[in-house]
Amino acid sequence: MAPPSLLSSYNITLSLIFIITITISSSSSSMAEIDSSVPKSVSAPVEAAATYIVYTDRPLQEELEVYHLRTLSSVLGSEEAAKGALLYTYKHAACGFSARLTPKQVEELSKQPGVLQVSESRTMQLHESPAKLTNI
Repeated sequence: MAPPSLLSSYNITLSLIFIITITISSSSSSMAEIDSSVPKSVSAPVEAAATYIVYTDRPLQEELEVYHLRTLSSVLGSEEAAKGALLYTYKHAACGFSARLTPKQVEELSKQPGVLQVSESRTMQLHESPAKLTNI
């Protein structure tokens, strides 16, 4: 019979493989459900909005959110549209905001005074190797 520590490692490894298999199969089936629920005749809009991070100069005599709304309003046409697009105002490490914008709006916003950079927001995932997971 194998030593208890070897059996424990074996059981943990099998459990992880089982969990990963279940996760992959459930995400595949949910993706299939999403895909089948969208009619084939529906196509994506030509200019779909995405989340962008906009870095700006720090205003000297204006509240950050007011400044960011004013900057967005100049491109989106109204304060209401700007409020709907604005997701977050960055106040500490950087000055800027995140907003839902189309590529055309990004192009126009990049030309506004005080706008330093506009970058599409990306979500990063950290991965652990299976070897690290078994050494818990």
